[in-house]
Amino acid sequence: MKKVAVLLSGNGVYDGAEIHESVLTLLALDQNQIAYQCIAPNIAQHHVIDHTTGNEMDESRNVLVEAARIARGDIKSTNEINISDYTALVMPGGFGAAKNLSKWAFSGPEGAIEESTKKLILEAVSAKLPIVAMCMSPVVIAKALKGSSFEAKLTVGSTKAKSPYEIEAISQGMQKIGAEAVMKTVNEVLIDENLNIITTPCYMMEASISEINQGIQEAIKALKKLI
Repeated sequence: MKKVAVLLSGNGVYDGAEIHESVLTLLALDQNQIAYQCIAPNIAQHHVIDHTTGNEMDESRNVLVEAARIARGDIKSTNEINISDYTALVMPGGFGAAKNLSKWAFSGPEGAIEESTKKLILEAVSAKLPIVAMCMSPVVIAKALKGSSFEAKLTVGSTKAKSPYEIEAISQGMQKIGAEAVMKTVNEVLIDENLNIITTPCYMMEASISEINQGIQEAIKALKKLI
């Protein structure tokens, strides 16, 4: 049976994959009897953040090696897989999406995107494989599809509820490069039925772990219907 590929961007909200979102995603997949394989690009992190202070540390780490902590060692490099061998692509959030998988955190919609990640997303969308993107990871999809014939409907949250981030600015940035940004709250999911892309805001909104779990559960239930 084909597995779902879960794309991680490191280990830790401020410089990698958001750990709560990643673990709850793996749990939701397992609860829905969906087998998975964790993957990550074999590249250096943009930087390393001390999660107790938010300050940058004078050291370097590798995205694949750090993501392996979440995957309990069972992980593959994005350069060594073919997305056609999988049934879907799932992308938890965290600042790693905007620092390692793309450079959105530093250059907004004009920032670069990591090439193996772009290739995976483009091939998945072209093959109509379902994609689930959480938190900040929808901006990576927007970047991957920039200049293509695909126009994705994506959400990173809503301006009608509390958020620690600039939802309006990020949404406008996605629209600038060809995506359609839709406002959704933490317990909602957006389904782009044309491209089979499911997005949910998670910690882009001010939310508890129970609330983000609700959104993740709904997203994975939607994924199960598509696969």
